[in-house]
Amino acid sequence: MTVAPETVPARRSFADAIAIYLKPRVLIVMFLGFSAGLPLALSGSTLLVWMRESGVDLGTIGLFALAGTPYTIKFLWAPVVDALDAPILSKLLGRRRGWLVLAQLMLIVSIVALGLCDPATVSWYVVLGGALLVATASATQDIVIDAFRIESLPESEQAAGMASYVAAYRIGMLASTAGALFMVSGFEGLGLSKGAAWTAGYVAMAALVLVGIATTLVATEPETSAKAEADHAAHARESPVLRVAYAAYGAFADFLSRDMAVVVLLFVVLFKFTDALAGVMTAPFVIDLGFSRNEYAAIIKGVGLAATLIGGFAGGFVARAYPLVTSLWIGGILQALANLAFSWQAVIGHDLAMLTFAIVTENFTSAIGTVIFVAYLSALCNNPLHTATQYALLTALAAVGRTYLSSGAGFIAEAFGWFWFFAICAAAAIPSFVLLAWLQARGHFAALDTERRAT
Repeated sequence: MTVAPETVPARRSFADAIAIYLKPRVLIVMFLGFSAGLPLALSGSTLLVWMRESGVDLGTIGLFALAGTPYTIKFLWAPVVDALDAPILSKLLGRRRGWLVLAQLMLIVSIVALGLCDPATVSWYVVLGGALLVATASATQDIVIDAFRIESLPESEQAAGMASYVAAYRIGMLASTAGALFMVSGFEGLGLSKGAAWTAGYVAMAALVLVGIATTLVATEPETSAKAEADHAAHARESPVLRVAYAAYGAFADFLSRDMAVVVLLFVVLFKFTDALAGVMTAPFVIDLGFSRNEYAAIIKGVGLAATLIGGFAGGFVARAYPLVTSLWIGGILQALANLAFSWQAVIGHDLAMLTFAIVTENFTSAIGTVIFVAYLSALCNNPLHTATQYALLTALAAVGRTYLSSGAGFIAEAFGWFWFFAICAAAAIPSFVLLAWLQARGHFAALDTERRAT
């Protein structure tokens, strides 16, 4: 039987799309994603379960939202990672890998230290201090992993790397939430007291950080580190404080010297705004329609999670199949239109099948948009002297829509009702489309491709 000629390229293209996820560099990023996702809940939701079981009052527990502060201000010390070498380790492993191992060793120590802070026997502010240490070490690891990923992967592999990273990140979070809780119950079943079982659970979680250390040791240093190492050697005798200050200034100046820099920054703020505006009110909307929180949680944790993971890989396929600007159009339009599923839900009312469809659609398209958007942010950071600082700043800007611009979502829902609220959320993507068209027309993406090739 003769195979039709036109089917051969299609099969080869699909095989190539699958094969990219098996490349060593992408697999390295995937395992680092597990290491990045692991600590988040240990200073957050898992810790709060331990505190509540220990009898800590709800008011005090609420204060522990402050433990997430290092994740929002990590750009403040990102210049340290760019400007300085990790003591001893950078000489042995290289610039990025040295910092990675240092951050991971800090994570192990801080997780064990937090595990020794039994809320039933120590003051809450001691526990908060331990949580802040874990979050700081985790945020530092995030800074280095982002820089390592951007510098290690060529542009054609950025989206695939991010899709793998997100999937492994979710698994890491699952290990430190449900996995940690099951483990604590298991230790109690072996006869340990509640406090000792929690401590043992945290020690076990600290041991899982070894996955990240092993991955870092197996990895190779990005080739672009050679340029940065030469720059470090040339300024080795200068004050470390001045070097960090120069790195921070250089990161800003380098980015702002880019053509259309202000428009680019505005686009970064607005691209995910359509998602952020709707996401703030999705849970209240579901409860208003009469669904129970258990029904909502079951969808989110089940098919919703699966849709997020599949959407992430789909985003990787899209980014590999199409140019970056085309991928951004696809991701942006899909994540905007997904909001209309919730508008239709408002018309139908209490219908579990429709809610499942709406949440799956939103999670799937949002993941596609996120992976493509991260590929774009990565393409903007093409100077190895400033990768960590610039990416940390860009992600902080990207969070502006979620943190600040979405704060009026409740007032919009009250004024217009649920149907029109989600229609407005879909329309909120229009400003980003205008900016995207403007950047495309003025050659922004062609210039990015040229810069990437030159680097």
